[in-house]
Amino acid sequence: MSQITLALDVYGTLIDTNGVLLKLREHIGNKAEAFSALWRDKQLEYSFRRGLMNKYVDFSICTQEAFTYTSLAMGIIWKEKDREEVIGQYRTLPAFPEVAEALKGLKAAGFRLFAYSNGSRKAVAQLMEQAQLGSILNGIVSMEEVQTFKPNPVGYQHFIQQTESQIEQAWMVSGNPFDVIGAKAYGMKTAWVQRNPQRILDPMGYAPDRIIQHLGQLAEAIVTP
Repeated sequence: MSQITLALDVYGTLIDTNGVLLKLREHIGNKAEAFSALWRDKQLEYSFRRGLMNKYVDFSICTQEAFTYTSLAMGIIWKEKDREEVIGQYRTLPAFPEVAEALKGLKAAGFRLFAYSNGSRKAVAQLMEQAQLGSILNGIVSMEEVQTFKPNPVGYQHFIQQTESQIEQAWMVSGNPFDVIGAKAYGMKTAWVQRNPQRILDPMGYAPDRIIQHLGQLAEAIVTP
């Protein structure tokens, strides 16, 4: 068990990106859910585009650019102070409710745990500390270190090298289908955290090894054939 290394995606897996909703509702009321969904979609799309163009920027820039697009698309004009307040929520997003106890159980069972993210090391470390997860983890691996974004295979290779793992014993754990597919295509084992039963995994020929509804199910899913 001690040989198994978990690459734990951060945004959407450990950390709930819908944590921005409360602040959005304060400013734009019933438009908050639609705004949050489009903002997240564009944030990821912009990281994919920049990865393909080899035009890397800090992931926070993708977040800001996606916010600008969403505001234009929905016809919302922000005061600068309010804009900064809402975007700033990405630095203090909450963990999903079960995450802390699940990670403690995984650590006790002998798994090696690494937060693995498109976000910068500084941003991820800040999130992990405010969510009281930092002391549970073995470390952080950021795509910032290779100047591109997941699902570029360079990133998964970087994770294996940085954590001194064997690919056969490395699992990508993510709530994001693109991440599961990217890691599976690279050759890692994968667990998809399908928190929403209505969510669909893209039919691209790369099925996850395990599907779970929350991280509390992960340890049993991995060790059960």
